[in-house]
Amino acid sequence: MHDPTVLALQQKIASFDPNAVGDTSGGLFGLPFTPEEAQVVVVPVPWEVTVSYRAGTAQGPAAIHEASAQVDLYDPDLPDAWKLGLAMEDVDTEWEAESSRLRKLAEQYIGWLEDGKPSKGAANLQTVPAKVTESGKALLEWLKQKTGAYLDAGKGVVLLGGDHSTPLGYMHALAERHEEFGILQIDAHCDLRIAYEGFEYSHASIMYNALQLPQVKKLVQVGIRDLCQQEADLIAQSGGRVVMFHHRFLREEQFAKKSWKKVCGKIIAQLPQKVYLSFDIDGLDPKLCPGTGTPVPGGLEFEEALYLIRAVVRSGRQIIGCDLNEVAPGDTDWNGNVGARLLYQMANWMAVSQGRLKATGMETE
Repeated sequence: MHDPTVLALQQKIASFDPNAVGDTSGGLFGLPFTPEEAQVVVVPVPWEVTVSYRAGTAQGPAAIHEASAQVDLYDPDLPDAWKLGLAMEDVDTEWEAESSRLRKLAEQYIGWLEDGKPSKGAANLQTVPAKVTESGKALLEWLKQKTGAYLDAGKGVVLLGGDHSTPLGYMHALAERHEEFGILQIDAHCDLRIAYEGFEYSHASIMYNALQLPQVKKLVQVGIRDLCQQEADLIAQSGGRVVMFHHRFLREEQFAKKSWKKVCGKIIAQLPQKVYLSFDIDGLDPKLCPGTGTPVPGGLEFEEALYLIRAVVRSGRQIIGCDLNEVAPGDTDWNGNVGARLLYQMANWMAVSQGRLKATGMETE
């Protein structure tokens, strides 16, 4: 007896024209599939409570969805990628409203910290971190259950933030289903601060929190340009559990005429068989993501990042999950445009690594 969901997917594949104009009223990338039919589901999380410089990333999922209709679906390495049935859930308006409410409180609290903690208003503001932590914990549990249900249904999951604090619940869900895995983090920042600005679930603390999961055996960071002494000390004292490929090192290798292929080989050699990919858009050169919350000079080019992701998959490693964060609309459609293209590639190459999709040229690297 045929599964009606599978039959519905097959019927939609048969009737869909990938060469037609993208349907802006349709699903992600103009595709007609539902999360129930899809092999890979994107879970949007419009959350940006603890951002410490510029806001806007809570609107990232909506901006990417809108821009995705302009993305051509053909890829020379993955000509049948659209047949995955990639789909995105609707944005949860309750969490979006909670983020907006708490963001206002967090802004007041951060301003109070920057002003040197004056006594005026201290009684009310000192309670803000506890309120934010309570909601952050609730978000973690909600995402752990939601992503876990998709994983148990046999689907691949991509988490789309929001700020970089958002994927922690997803990491917890994966930790309950895998004995061990590594994290490949592409980012301008280490995000290893302990409860940054008093917020336990801060965007700047995501990787410190991830390391509290014993299943995370390795954290490999690529493209870092900004870190504090506390983070440098944590890396030095990690006994090799955390490996940082600072952007300066990447460029020095380039200046010494080392190929990007060889540099990627060094990065990949540090990764275990199972890999979780966490991509903060500010890991790219800011010209590609000018609206992101905390841009830093330098960064990877778009094709450098994609080459690294492809090389991870072609090494035989499995990407068990991934997230894309810190895409903010800013003053131009460019941010959503780049974010949508990056999301498409990440979802598709994760699917290749999980055996859901065939790629051409896999034997070439």
